[in-house]
Amino acid sequence: MTHSFDPVAYNRDAWDREVENSNEWTKPVGPEVIARARAGDWSVVLIGYEPVPRDWFPAELAGADVLCLASGGGQQGPVLSAAGAAVTVLDNSPRQLDRDREVAAREGLSIHTVLGDMRDLSAFPDAGFDVVFNPVSNVFSPDLAPVWRESFRVLRPGGILMVGFMNPDVFLFDIPALEEREELIVRHRLPFSSLDLPDAERQSTYGTGPIEYSHSLTSQLGGQLAAGFTLTHFAEAPHHADATAQYMPSYFATRATKP
Repeated sequence: MTHSFDPVAYNRDAWDREVENSNEWTKPVGPEVIARARAGDWSVVLIGYEPVPRDWFPAELAGADVLCLASGGGQQGPVLSAAGAAVTVLDNSPRQLDRDREVAAREGLSIHTVLGDMRDLSAFPDAGFDVVFNPVSNVFSPDLAPVWRESFRVLRPGGILMVGFMNPDVFLFDIPALEEREELIVRHRLPFSSLDLPDAERQSTYGTGPIEYSHSLTSQLGGQLAAGFTLTHFAEAPHHADATAQYMPSYFATRATKP
């Protein structure tokens, strides 16, 4: 990679390709999910297939202003909208945002979509949201401090930040050995980025997929605290689709509030 490499532009194109390749996180929810959400039977995920506990959300979701941060794909945003929230979805991928617009048009939902980098929320005013909902996506961001600062800024006092992220330890392992033989072979130093791999190896391992970055728990948890948040809840879950699930939680989730 050259010094002029733009990871945001690269990952935008990569996630557009993931939509075309029918990645599971790009498949919109169906009408039956929206119908249940309208009737009060709804759930969304931050990590893997684990529903977020309902008590992580405001007691009254109807009318709450929710920012689905780096959360395109027609999954979480439409469900929260059908449950009564006023939903804005920001995502780096135009095709992922198309998925949210598709569901909104099909179901008569009002969802505002914004194309952008999760580190830059300058499109939004201070204290404009009650909830920032950020499922596993900061693995595609080079740095996290701006994400936490901007999330804090756009939340109202008492607002809630919900985040799903990767356990950084999963990046220790050789990826072909893990995916092809289900072997956990320690290979990489942390923090790790797929940009650290030689071009040929990165292409053979990740193909045309997005660039990934591991982030330390200091960056994840400490970063939220440094931005001013108060952590209130923590959860973990095994990865839904790889061999690490036999040994360790690969997903973490946090709930934090703005005092």
